Amino acid sequence: MNGHFRRPRWLLAGAAVTVAGLLATVLPAVAATGAQTQAPGGPAVPVLDWQPCPGQPGFYCATAQVPLDYGQPHGQMIDLAVIKHPATDPARRIGSLFYNPGGPADAGTTDLPVEYPLFPAAVRQRFDIISWDPRGVGSSTAVQCFPTQAAEADFFADLPAGFPVGPAQQATWISLFTQFAQRCEQANATLLAHVSTAETARDLDLLRQAVGDPVLNYLGVSYGTYLGATYANLFPGNVGAMVLDGNVDPIGWTTPRQAEGIPLSTSLRIRTELGAAATMGQFLSLCGQAPAADCAFSAGTAAATEAKYAQLLNYLRARPVTTSIPAFGKTIPAAPATTFTYAFTVSFITQILQVVQQVPNLAPGWAYGAFVLQKLWNLARTGGGEAHPVQPAPPTVALEQAYAIVCADSPNPKDPADYRAEADLASARVGPVAQYIAWLDEPCSGWQATDADGYYGPWNHPTAHPLLLVGNTYDPNTPYQDSLIMASELADARLLTLNGYGHTALNNPSSCIQNYEASYFINGTLPPPGTTCQPDQQPFATSSP
Repeated sequence: MNGHFRRPRWLLAGAAVTVAGLLATVLPAVAATGAQTQAPGGPAVPVLDWQPCPGQPGFYCATAQVPLDYGQPHGQMIDLAVIKHPATDPARRIGSLFYNPGGPADAGTTDLPVEYPLFPAAVRQRFDIISWDPRGVGSSTAVQCFPTQAAEADFFADLPAGFPVGPAQQATWISLFTQFAQRCEQANATLLAHVSTAETARDLDLLRQAVGDPVLNYLGVSYGTYLGATYANLFPGNVGAMVLDGNVDPIGWTTPRQAEGIPLSTSLRIRTELGAAATMGQFLSLCGQAPAADCAFSAGTAAATEAKYAQLLNYLRARPVTTSIPAFGKTIPAAPATTFTYAFTVSFITQILQVVQQVPNLAPGWAYGAFVLQKLWNLARTGGGEAHPVQPAPPTVALEQAYAIVCADSPNPKDPADYRAEADLASARVGPVAQYIAWLDEPCSGWQATDADGYYGPWNHPTAHPLLLVGNTYDPNTPYQDSLIMASELADARLLTLNGYGHTALNNPSSCIQNYEASYFINGTLPPPGTTCQPDQQPFATSSP
């Protein structure tokens, strides 16, 4: 679903950046089913039978059983797939650190093995790092609306790439996602009412108990910050060290809001379009100031590069370009015939903005995006490529797991016409990226499931320990203003600022941030108020695309 909430994930299968975003990694098998012990007066605490994860050296997997409905804690149970990497210095081990990679609906069992090297070395030494697939997701008891991925891909074969342009494509988009919601309701009637963030926070507290930790140590990024804030307010006395990186405005997530009389969807309420537009402006400006060897799309100045991008989009509106694109590790395979329409190009470069410097097997970085834009520019100006547009391949994995969470958890307009209106309103203010972001929420218009056990505030319950928040000044998914709001809403939180670009500090490394985080996790030491860090590398610092 919301690629703008998600951690940066990539799959151009037949060259489509899906609306959910993806990461092409191998899912480790979950090795054991969990026994349970009885917690007096509450749900049973899972017993985790850790076994080596096949194909993931150093990682251990288990299955936890938790209640489907915490209102009936001894009723029907569901499974959670759990994964951990033990502390690398066991003699100095402090405890466990739980990690949620965001999404909603990112699967920790696939993400943690890829992202584990991004954690500060001192934290890896002292903590078992644990993640899990939230309820409804991945290898846990999962929302599934189609029998196979192939069936889902067939269903979405006519879905416009990126976002719908014009009445005909909008009608197709709305019709497909209306049918999609109906299919999901029929296939997952019981589960859909129990996949809210609050239910996942309750699961997290059971997992904390299962590993024997008296308090929860936690790192949540992107949507994972909202999960962390929910946990902190449901279980304030159980909060240990908690870092929230790339924060979601909790009021925007939970509270309906209008602009000029138009109801706003989740993404616009948390200002994703503002973050994306501001970061895109920085991408073009910094590219224009760099030599072409470092940013292939540079036109020599910031203004000229901004104008060049606008002209490229105009070219692609008139005549899409079909071309091959280079491979990037395991996450973007080489594609011999990718059609870059206007809408697909906007969505493509918006996804690229999330990670500035290339991270092997995770994200290609800004230089790669500039390389692709320049290739499109050369072809569009000369009339190269195919004359007839061919849509990029449709989504190849389940979108339903992300929509199941956000559509039930966050209020969204029920009239599809509201999405047209808000997209037009926002794009008039910040440009075409707003169309992409607004239309990502439209599938919620047909979604009927809600969770009666959700949590919607307040957000200021005093916690046992203070929280550390991290916010990037130019974050395309969760803008810096959201981190300021999260800091003001929580009862006791310190904001650490990264004066940099991209979505989350975890994926856009800063030794300064990592040192403060390690000191906080290990010693409980907060950075001084108002502390600002710099990234380890500035954009376009290398010439490799």
